[in-house]
Amino acid sequence: MGRFSTSDGVSLYYSDEGAGAPILCLAGLTRNSADFSFVAPHLAGYRVICMDYRGRGQSDHAPDFMSYNILREGQDAIELMDHLGLERVTLIGTSRGGLIAMALAFGQPERLRGVVLNDIGPEVAPIGIERIMDYVGNEPAQANLEQCAAALAHVHAAGFPGVPLSRWRQQAEFMFYEKPGGGLGLRYDARLRDALVGQAGAGEAVDLWQLFDALRDIPTAAIRGANSDLLSLETFEKMQARHPALITATVPDRGHVPFLDEPQSLGAIRALLDLTK
Repeated sequence: MGRFSTSDGVSLYYSDEGAGAPILCLAGLTRNSADFSFVAPHLAGYRVICMDYRGRGQSDHAPDFMSYNILREGQDAIELMDHLGLERVTLIGTSRGGLIAMALAFGQPERLRGVVLNDIGPEVAPIGIERIMDYVGNEPAQANLEQCAAALAHVHAAGFPGVPLSRWRQQAEFMFYEKPGGGLGLRYDARLRDALVGQAGAGEAVDLWQLFDALRDIPTAAIRGANSDLLSLETFEKMQARHPALITATVPDRGHVPFLDEPQSLGAIRALLDLTK
C-alpha cells in the first residue's frame, strides 16, 4: 500500500502486491481498487497494482473537480508507473478504466504490454449512461450496508441472477461507508457528477473508435456481461471485426460489470496474459 503525489499536487492511493510482470488495475467511474478483490487471488505470479483515481476511494479529492476526466486520470496512471519505475504494464480496465486504457493506447502505446477491457467499448449505450447519471453523486437512501446490499440485490436481480447476498454486501462496502450519525456516505467525491455534466457540454465528443483502433497492435481482451446495458452486443461484434486478434469472452448472468472472477472472465484474462509473457 502506498501513496504518491501527482504533478498537480493530488495525493493518490495505490496498492502493490505480489511479484512478477506488473498488472495495473483501473476501476469504474465511481469505483476504487477494492473492486479487484475478487480477481486478485487468481493473479498469483504477477505484481498486481491497483490505483484509486483522484476523488475516489482512499485518494484525495482534487481541488478542481473538472480534473476528474479521462485524460488527467490517464496521466495519473502514467505518473504512478513512473513513480514505481515501471516502463510497461498489462492494464485491466473496468468501464472507466477501459476508456483510460484506450486513451493510453492512442497517446502512449509503448507503456502498454497488453489490455483487458471489462464491459466497455468505443460506444456506450445511452440507457447505460442514463442509469449512471441517475445515481452519480447521490448518497444511497438506505440506513446501513445490510439494507444497501439488499437493495443492490433487488436492483440487479435481472442482470445478475443468482448472485448471493453476501457478494452484494461486499460490493456495498466497496462503494459506500456507514456515517457515524447514520446513513451511508459515498466512497468518492460527489462533485464527480458536476465534472460529468460540465464535460458533456464542453465541445465535440472524442471519436472513441479512433482510440480503440490504437489497440490493434497491442494484445487485447474484451469481456462483456451478457446482460450489459453499457456495452451492446452490436458494439461488441464491431470491436471484434475491427480488431481480428481480439480475445473475447461473454459472461452469462452478468450485467455491467462482471466481477472478473467468473470462469469466462478468467479465461480471457489468462489468454491475454499468456500473449504478454
